[in-house]
Order: sequence, then structure tokens, then C-alpha cells
Amino acid sequence: MSETDEPGLTSGGLGVLTAQARELYRHVLRSRGRITECESKAADGKALAELLNIGLLVPDTDDPGILVAVDPAQLSARLSSIWQRKALDLLHRAVALPGDLQELAEEFRTPEKTGGTIEYVHGKVLINQRLGQLVSGCSEEMLAAQPGGPRPPEALAGVIARDLETLRRGATIRTIYHPSTRYHAPTREYVATIADAGGKVRTLDEPYTRLIVIDRRTAVIPVADDLNLAAFIHDQAVISYLIEEVFERNWSRGLDFDGARTVPPQVVSRLRQTIVDLLLKGTNHRVIARRLGISERTLARHIAEMREDHHVESLFQLGYILGRASLEEEPEAADGIV
Repeated sequence: MSETDEPGLTSGGLGVLTAQARELYRHVLRSRGRITECESKAADGKALAELLNIGLLVPDTDDPGILVAVDPAQLSARLSSIWQRKALDLLHRAVALPGDLQELAEEFRTPEKTGGTIEYVHGKVLINQRLGQLVSGCSEEMLAAQPGGPRPPEALAGVIARDLETLRRGATIRTIYHPSTRYHAPTREYVATIADAGGKVRTLDEPYTRLIVIDRRTAVIPVADDLNLAAFIHDQAVISYLIEEVFERNWSRGLDFDGARTVPPQVVSRLRQTIVDLLLKGTNHRVIARRLGISERTLARHIAEMREDHHVESLFQLGYILGRASLEEEPEAADGIV
């Protein structure tokens, strides 16, 4: 009999006996440690099965129809030794398992097929889970373009440890945010922490596409506006195009952001020009604030400072002055065209 065939090692033999099984064992002891075949048939079937399974009752070697009781102390010593060896074996296998499956895990994350492949993942939960798997295995570079306003504080708290671990593994991280993130304290704290660890962040006030690239082997782009459908791209030609023609071009036009509270004048002027453009279109303050990812209080402060800078009292006057200024700049720009 092998160790795996030992009593007590089957699915039901965990060494914990029910009250019925214990009482049946005591009954066998009172019957001189033996129970006949007829008595076995009359006994509680489940209780008898427990005793047989753990090995407290075994067939008599001279008469297999008779069951005899086994000393619990000797049985426990034998089973304890066997189970400890099995536990150590399982522990060694558990420790070795991630390494054994690492190669297959990498192939699962970045399948290599003729002409590449695109995976469509539905649902934000599954998208984030799939993305988390990719980032956890990132070893060289992560590129991220995150349009829109500041990310929720809970989202930033959920990724900062992961991103720091990525940097500690020797990978680089470059991220593009909207300029409004410079006015968001949780984002500034996140950026400052990442920058101290070697990550790089820039802000870009132009429209750009959401994009994440992991180790230049997988690119992730949204397919639906509500971000409930994403495409995970593994085609190297497409990935190279997205990096060089999309991300790098946007990165080169962005302004460095290290998490400091001081906002560069270029960022302020570009942000305010966007505010003016939206105001001239008749967009209300709440919508403007939401589009720019800033609070209505911050928006009101920008408008007040612009009115003060141009010495006007009303938004109408401000719009008129700035609109006329933009018209005066157009001929000068046209003169520079070759």
C-alpha cells in the first residue's frame, strides 16, 4: 500500500470523527475490539465508513469479514508522519508553481500569432483585472496617456504601490495627464511620489487619445466612450505606430510635471484660453469645470484673475477683448506661412 492509499488521506478522511463514529468505535471496544459482518451491516453506515476511512477499523487478516479496532495512538503517530510529509511536499510545489508557469503566463499575456492579435475585453472590472496582470509583469517600460481630469483619489491610492513596485523592478514609467491635474492635491501627491522614484509625468492641454503600452508588447485602447470595452493589441506593427506616432508626439508637446503646487505660466495661459473658448461658445460654468477636470471654485478664480488682468468688469467684456485679440493674431500667423 502506497502513502496515498493510507487510511485518512481520502477526500473524506480529515481525522475528525462525528459523535456517531466515536460511539460506534466505543461499541466495538466493548465487544472485545471486534465486530462481525452481520453487526457491520446493522451498524450506522456513515459512522462505519468514517472509522474504516481513517483506519480505526480494519479487516481481520484471518477473517476479512470481521473488523478489528486499531490503537488510536499508534494510528495517529503513523498518520501524523505521513501527513506532515505530504504537507511539506505540497508546500514545495506551491512555492515552485509560479516559476514553473511563468513562461506560459507570459505567453498568455502576450500571445504570438501570425499577424498579431487583438483581444476585446468587456466590462471595467475585467479590463482593470487584465490591465493589472500586465502591469504586474511589466519589466521594461510603461507608457500611459490619461486624458480627462484628475483620477479619483481611491483610484490613485490603488495604483501607487503597484507603480512604485514597477519602478523598483527597473522599468520606466512615462505618463501624460491633463493640465487640470496640477490643481488636484491627490494627483500632485501621487505624481510627486512617482517622480521621486524615477517616474516621469507631463501634462498636455490638447485633445489626445487614452493609451497604455506595456513593455512595447501590449497596447490598450478604449473602444467605447464609457470605457466599458477595451482592445488589448499585440500586433507589433500597430504597437510601434501607437508609440511613435501617437504617444511620443504627444509627449514631446507636453510640459514636465513633478507634483509641485506651482503651475507653469504656459499651463495657466493655455488652460485659460480653453476656458475663454468655451465661454465664447456659451458653455456654462459647471460644464466647463467638468470638461477641464477642475472645481467650479477654481474656474471662478481663473475667470476673476483674467478679468483683473484685462481690467474689465463683466464676462462679456472679457470675451470681447480676448476674441478681438485672437483675430488680431491670425494675420500675423498667416504671414509666417511658407
